[in-house]
Amino acid sequence: MAAQRTEPALFDQFERTVGAYDVGVQRVQPSAVRETIADLLSGPAMGTPIDIAGATLPEAVTTNPTTAELEAAKTGVTTASLAIADYGSVVLRATAEGSEPISLFNDLHVVVLRESDIVPDMAAAFEWFGEELRETRDSAIIATGPSATADMGALVQGAHGPKKVEVIVVA
Repeated sequence: MAAQRTEPALFDQFERTVGAYDVGVQRVQPSAVRETIADLLSGPAMGTPIDIAGATLPEAVTTNPTTAELEAAKTGVTTASLAIADYGSVVLRATAEGSEPISLFNDLHVVVLRESDIVPDMAAAFEWFGEELRETRDSAIIATGPSATADMGALVQGAHGPKKVEVIVVA
């Protein structure tokens, strides 16, 4: 289920919030997604199919990777189902194509998101979860910025996931 058309202010709020986490954001048309992803790639890249009309992955992105290809990957490309503007978070659904390991086990995670799937706050996100995930019994994670932990002292990025995140918002 796609969210209602996003107000421009929601994109601006999302962009400001993710910027605080050192996450890059680019707003592009569907026809520019392929080139934008290609410009961001670092090393071997794995991805899941993009389910946005007119948007495609570059040829350098492998889909349905083997375990060895996944382990060698430096970049993972996945589509987010939703973004939460006031948290700067994206909602990543678990898919049969392997979206969870592709989004977690590499240094760079490139997220592709429909601008119309940005919601203002967690209340709106939970409304979406209730409608979308209750019926399908799917699993999803809410990710905010690069992986980080301070469990043992100083902040360490990339401890349990990507060190860098880039978001491509498809207008």
